[in-house]
Amino acid sequence: MDKKNFAFDRTNFILLAVSMAVVIIGFILMAGDSSTAENYNPEIFNAMHTKVAPIVCFVGFVSMIYAVVRKPKDKKE
Repeated sequence: MDKKNFAFDRTNFILLAVSMAVVIIGFILMAGDSSTAENYNPEIFNAMHTKVAPIVCFVGFVSMIYAVVRKPKDKKE
């Protein structure tokens, strides 16, 4: 099988996996205790849930786009 026919190389797949892990970490950071009508939880509005986690997700999505757009280097034979 000729490796020149593949659109992605090993580095692309590694970058995609790392990017997906960063996005998942961002969503985990966004998750928190819920607030109900009986029990109000002001922690849902702290900086980690409203600022840090969306930035982490955004960085993960942008790096995912880079991993897809990145052109593999041709190997000299």
